[in-house]
Amino acid sequence: MTIQVGDRLPEAQFNVLKDGVQVLSTEDIFGQGKVLLFAVPGAFTPTCSARHLPGYTDQTRRFAELGIRLVCIAVNDAFVMDAWGKSQNTPDDILMLADGNAEFTRALGLELDASGFGMGIRSKRYALYSEDGTVKGLWVEAPGEFKVSAAEYVLTQLTG
Repeated sequence: MTIQVGDRLPEAQFNVLKDGVQVLSTEDIFGQGKVLLFAVPGAFTPTCSARHLPGYTDQTRRFAELGIRLVCIAVNDAFVMDAWGKSQNTPDDILMLADGNAEFTRALGLELDASGFGMGIRSKRYALYSEDGTVKGLWVEAPGEFKVSAAEYVLTQLTG
């Protein structure tokens, strides 16, 4: 079942690369404050690299003005997420989060079977807005689309 607005985010552990691999929990990342999580099917993939991550990079300041922290997640390891972030000149304000075994992605019900493309289980493309660990907004893309999870679209949804 897919997570819904009003649901609490599931408990999970994630990896980030900061002075070595660090393990963070759902509580560490989403427990307090406003967080916009945007998910990509894979680091270094075409739409993710050309449009999705750059859109949030370009709008980092606007999200910060709203008091919203940005988190990018993919079913990749922490080393790949770190390398991708560096290759995209991603500001430190965007946390590059690894869900290497897709545990969080599956718990959200937002997994995508990309085995037909040689990619295994990945995440659907989406944006999720949470406050203090509770989902307040969720925008999941239709297969092959890139509209509702884009930074500009999400900003219009959050600012009315």
